[in-house]
Amino acid sequence: MKIAFAAEEDKGIESKLAYHFGRCPYYIFVEVENNKIKEVKSKKNPFFDRHEPGDVPQFIANEGAKLIIAGGMGPRAIEWFKKLNIQPITEASGKIKDILNQYLTGKLSSSASSCNDHEK
Repeated sequence: MKIAFAAEEDKGIESKLAYHFGRCPYYIFVEVENNKIKEVKSKKNPFFDRHEPGDVPQFIANEGAKLIIAGGMGPRAIEWFKKLNIQPITEASGKIKDILNQYLTGKLSSSASSCNDHEK
């Protein structure tokens, strides 16, 4: 399974999770097999400066991710991810390696709430 993380830095799983998934500078893609890290890739957000609704979710889908974890995202993004069969998880914070460990051990909530910044 491939997991995408919105990231503030280009430091792989040592990166800090970004609060805003669509305007984060990087995405960290972690491929996990049998609860072990198989591969980690970092990619610049091609829509960092500007994006239309659906651009970022489609980018994440094209990378093969089945799960996206970010500090926050708007309701339209959550709906886009659900349409693309990608599970969004929000309200996480900290280093990606710690959040990944929480997810793999079942200690991370698997819910997605939209943040107030996107209610406009």
